[in-house]
Amino acid sequence: MKRKDLIKRLEQAGFRFKEHGGNHDTYKRGSDTEQVPRHREINEITARRILKKWDLL
Repeated sequence: MKRKDLIKRLEQAGFRFKEHGGNHDTYKRGSDTEQVPRHREINEITARRILKKWDLL
């Protein structure tokens, strides 16, 4: 999955960019936090895990 597509889905669910990390960017929604790898293409398994965690599949 492309990184920008994953971020778009997280932002539609209410997540907002918080900060850049070493290899990941942090997105927050209230007390919920998600780390998004900073790669152009994100492994399908990783992307599905993130989306499933927040019931976005």
